[in-house]
Amino acid sequence: MADKVRVVGICGSLRKTSYTRLALKLALRGAEEAGAETQLIDLRDYQLVFCDGGDSGDVPPKDVVRLCEEVKRAQGILLATPEYHGGYSGVLKNALDLMGFDEFEGKMIGLVGVSGGNMGAFGALSALRSVGRALRAWVVPEQAAVANVDEVFDDEGNCKDEAIERRLKAVGRQVAKFASLHNSEQAREFLQFWEAAAENPGGVDR
Repeated sequence: MADKVRVVGICGSLRKTSYTRLALKLALRGAEEAGAETQLIDLRDYQLVFCDGGDSGDVPPKDVVRLCEEVKRAQGILLATPEYHGGYSGVLKNALDLMGFDEFEGKMIGLVGVSGGNMGAFGALSALRSVGRALRAWVVPEQAAVANVDEVFDDEGNCKDEAIERRLKAVGRQVAKFASLHNSEQAREFLQFWEAAAENPGGVDR
């Protein structure tokens, strides 16, 4: 890639021995292989308040500011979650609610979900796709839903399934590549042209 992009991965699990975190690390490795600078955002390291809607004059806590700034600096974002009761984790939901368009609009998002059952994490990933659209982000086509995740990683955290490892890395690569294309000079010129174009350049309203 001509321009180095930044991809962050947000881990939506607080477990010390988290399969979600292991899966996310592989996706970030895929982004690195595509030439991106990466950062894993482990929500265990942030003292986040519960989102209560707040007032416009409220001063956000320093860890909320830190989270927002780190995500805002990225061109690509990986969201990783365990599936709980058919949805994504509450800790990830709260982190997303503390952010908004400033952090996500126009950026590339890749999705990673893990599940202890054999149905995968498709419910969680489907819900996160809706969140991505609501935040005006681009959710890439590639995603990784890892079923029976406790059988996928060994005690040292290594992935035992080559196909799953390839799928996880592919999500990270796609986010990095699409982010690079989206932030290229040609893409910026196109977007400026498109935003300046007339509402109906093809003809007169009838």
